[in-house]
Amino acid sequence: MTDPRYNHPLLAELDGFRIEIDAETQRGDIVLDRAPMNVISMPQRDQLRAAFEALDADQRVRVIVLRAEGEHFSSGGYIKGFLEASPEHVSHLADNIAAPWRCAKPVIAANKGYTFGVGFEISLACDFRIAARSTRYALPEQKLGQIPGSGGSARLQALIGLARTKDVVMRSRRISGQQAYDWGIAVELVDNEALEESTAKLVAELCEFSPMAQRTAKKLLNDSENATVATGIELEGHAYSRLRQSEDFAEGVKAFHEKRKPTFVGR
Repeated sequence: MTDPRYNHPLLAELDGFRIEIDAETQRGDIVLDRAPMNVISMPQRDQLRAAFEALDADQRVRVIVLRAEGEHFSSGGYIKGFLEASPEHVSHLADNIAAPWRCAKPVIAANKGYTFGVGFEISLACDFRIAARSTRYALPEQKLGQIPGSGGSARLQALIGLARTKDVVMRSRRISGQQAYDWGIAVELVDNEALEESTAKLVAELCEFSPMAQRTAKKLLNDSENATVATGIELEGHAYSRLRQSEDFAEGVKAFHEKRKPTFVGR
């Protein structure tokens, strides 16, 4: 990719994935593409972080999508890589996989088939998960004498609670797409052939909103995730006050009274 935003040394030769940008739909995709299971290598984790950061800085992109080629999203990480990597490198695994969470822009994970290990963990770091009916989520590290190492157990517990997370992590249990939807892990459950269509619809919906309001909402929700209700309300009040001065809010109010669709500019 010749765009200077993608001149990061880590992105010179992509390992197991590609980046696609559709300026017309304001969409940037990170596509896992290592057939047949889309195994994620150790170097690939660093590259994925750099890819998310580049897309987050790209003004052509409003929404980032993480998806995969083939039948499965990802069967997880390259197992031997854990033994080959240094302890220092392994200690940063969660930082790399948290890249979608750190993005200011909305990030969608389009899941299907096996979504195991780090594939599940990076999906949990995204803002929205759309699950095809074929999806099977799992954190199977107990079978290797290990535990999830990229934030999976912590993020999952925040979503589904302690008892269910113990059931999933300590038994290396697989969760169907239906159960993930019922538990609130996935925001949509769709037929396999409708996964791309549903993802595109969500991208288009998110692009209808003010980019400034979206960035603010995401940061507020992330920052207040572990806050008390009182602290969360305080943070919300400060964020609301800042948006009150924005051009987008003025446009939104004006459009509401004029009964028309607002034109947001992100200021």
